[in-house]
Order: sequence, then C-alpha cells, then structure tokens
Amino acid sequence: MKLPDPAILAKEIAALETQMSDPEISRDPEQIKLLSREVVTKRELLEPLEQMQKVHSELAEAKALTEEDDTELAQLAQEDLTRLTTQADELQAQIETLLIPRDPRDERDIILEIRAGAGGEEAALFASELFRAYTRFGELHNWQTHIVSSSKSEQGGFKEVVAEITGSRGPGVFSTLKFERGVHRVQRVPETEKQGRTHTSTVTVAVLPQAEEVDIEVKTEDLRIDTYRASGAGGQHVNKTDSAIRITHLPTNTVVAVQDERSQHKNKEKALRIMRSRLLEAREEASRAKAASERKSQVGTGDRSEKIRTYNFPQDRITDHRIKQSWSNIPSVMAGEFGPIFDALAEAARSAAIANAT
Repeated sequence: MKLPDPAILAKEIAALETQMSDPEISRDPEQIKLLSREVVTKRELLEPLEQMQKVHSELAEAKALTEEDDTELAQLAQEDLTRLTTQADELQAQIETLLIPRDPRDERDIILEIRAGAGGEEAALFASELFRAYTRFGELHNWQTHIVSSSKSEQGGFKEVVAEITGSRGPGVFSTLKFERGVHRVQRVPETEKQGRTHTSTVTVAVLPQAEEVDIEVKTEDLRIDTYRASGAGGQHVNKTDSAIRITHLPTNTVVAVQDERSQHKNKEKALRIMRSRLLEAREEASRAKAASERKSQVGTGDRSEKIRTYNFPQDRITDHRIKQSWSNIPSVMAGEFGPIFDALAEAARSAAIANAT
C-alpha cells in the first residue's frame, strides 16, 4: 500500500484550517462540523506518517553502522535496527488501518431483530438466549437495550424480538455488532428430548443501523398507519386506549408494529425509525448482493440468509464459518463474553479491506 506524503497532507490540513477561518463558512455549523472532522481524520494520519519518516531515516543510519569495522558499534547498531524495524512494522499497520475507508454507519445505534428459524420451540428458546447474550454484552459496554416488540413461544422463547440498542460512548454499536447478521445455527440436546438426540435449529439475526430522516425519503402517501389496542401483560392500561401503532410501507409491503410505549405518539416515532432503518437496509442489501456477485469479502456478504456461525453445545465449540475459526466455553459466550469472536471478525475485516485497497 502506497503511503501518503506527510508534507502534502500537512498542506491539506492547513488549507482546511484556512477554510474554517473564513467568516462565511464559520457561520455554518454543519460545514464547520464536516471540516473539523476532516481535519481530525487527517491529523490522526499525519502523526504516524511523520513518525514513520523519522524511523526510516534512523533505519538507514543504523543499517550503515552495522557495516562498520568497529564490532561493538556494529552490534549496537544491529540492536537499533531490530528495534526500529519492529517500530516501523507497527506504524505501517497503524497507518494502513487509518487509510481504510471508514463505514459512515459505524458510529450509529442499531435496530436488532432476532427471529426463530428452523427447529420450532428449540429455535425460539435459542433466539431468547442469544438476545440475552447480546444484552449482557451491551451492559458490559454501557449500552442500553430496549425491546420494541416481541412474540413469545409456548415455553417462553422468542419467536421474534425487535430491540433498539444505543451506546453513549466508545465504538459505535453498529461497528461492533454488524458482523452478527445472518443465520446462527445451534446443535444441542433439548431438555424435552428423552432419547438424548442432538437437534439442529437456526435463528436469523438482522442488525440495522438506525436511519436518520436524511438517509432515506419515506413519503407520507406511501404509508398506511393503523392504531389498535395493545395486547398482553402490562397492567390496567393495556386494553383501554388505541396506543399501539402499525405502519405499512405500501410500495414494499414492509410492516412495523410497536406497542411498548403508553403514548401513541412515541410508538409512532419508534415505528417510523424502525421503518426507515428497514427500508435503508433493504436498499443497501440489494447493493451488497450486487457487489458480492463481483467480489465476496473474507467475512461474508453480510446477507441475513448467510449461515455464519454454529454453536455446538455437546462439543462446547462455537465455529464462525466466514473466518473458519472456533472457540470453546459456550456458557461464557452466552453470558455476553463475545470479545474474542468480535475481535477476530474485526481483524479479518481489516485485513480484507487492506488487501482490497492495495
């Protein structure tokens, strides 16, 4: 990968700062925000580039000294050469990471949707366990998880659960969970299985970055909005007012129903947020499918129909099929300890992005 010239980058930063000092631009908060972000991004890259330039100069000096007749001096130079080579490799990796085009959605909160697939009741139970695992992971990272809608099975599992997950600080929720979308397969002996046979079930996971109004236009005339009385447990309020909202996007027949808030207005706001996110995801999924036909990335297409991971309980093994890597200790993972899995997926994505950029 060819590295940018730090001198040219420094001039670009100076030009941006000159723009920001322009009185006309300084009165535009959005423009200032965009320019500031660009300056920060370029400064993050400039520092390691300047360090790399200095290290390369020191490497050349150390290499020349290793050829000196003075044995002691040559030995010291060789030690410097080893140290500087390691430092250069670390800087190279840091710079390559900074040069990877950033996904603008990474900082966003998400809509998480988990649905039971093949396997009936066992699939619903695993959907519930997987949702709890993500919730616990979120708690460890100061995220907030709020169920928007759900459908329970007879044994208390989730046939379907839709939730909003928001994070106040640190890496964006989408950047962390985006590799979870797809089909998750579970192999285990159900508690109701008297003959000890292993059953295979599946759940599907969708991770949708929360869409803003500017991301996708949803015309009012394309929506049908119905109100109805909330059902299920929830106290005296449940069947007294038509607070639940169902929105149908007529061109695509996409339906969103929300009944978790007592306020019809709040339910409508949530339903519209989810609708925008689903429509944006459908549009981007079509683009991904087109791109995947030309080049399939190392960590998969991100298609929700793609089988991405198997949880083999009898063998205490989790295998991610996209990166062909396995981990043990399923109970720990189901308690929210996804760290090693998420780190491996992020590294695979980083390596693939660098390979595609070269």
